[in-house]
Amino acid sequence: MKQNWSQETYIKAYEFAAQAHQGQKMPGSEIPYIMHLSFVSMEVIAALNVETKNDGDLAIQCSVLHDTVEDTGTTFDQIKTEFGESVANGVLALTKDESLAKHLQMEDSLRRIKEQPQEIWMVKLADRISNLQAPPYYWTQDKIVRYREEGIQIYEALRDASPFLASRLASKIEDYKGFI
Repeated sequence: MKQNWSQETYIKAYEFAAQAHQGQKMPGSEIPYIMHLSFVSMEVIAALNVETKNDGDLAIQCSVLHDTVEDTGTTFDQIKTEFGESVANGVLALTKDESLAKHLQMEDSLRRIKEQPQEIWMVKLADRISNLQAPPYYWTQDKIVRYREEGIQIYEALRDASPFLASRLASKIEDYKGFI
């Protein structure tokens, strides 16, 4: 089977993200943040193995870089220079607009993601799959319920991009009820 992405492209993005996120930890843990990016990219790679029509390099680079603009000092222009305009636009679409009120951010994010190729949709599905693990100990029940509801919103908006990831997300959303 011909692979629709290259290891070199993945490694370049992974090294860039590891530098950008250096010293960051996953919320509520001592686990290096790069692990989250590994989990998201693993979900995307698993989908690409089944859904071979996609631009794997775009999907994988955006999966690894999706939080760089949002959570580090990395700029859109740095991503564009290093990885090209398509990747930079994808990362920007996956970046929350923190100038908006919190309750408006997800709707805005989903609107911007839907303007991008479906590979970017896949990253958002994979990101929420990765994030629907046991919630941090300090989250309230209300926060846990809202997070699950956001997962449903993401699923409904983006499920057409990847039947494989949509199925995984639906399962994670169902399992997440156990934390409520």
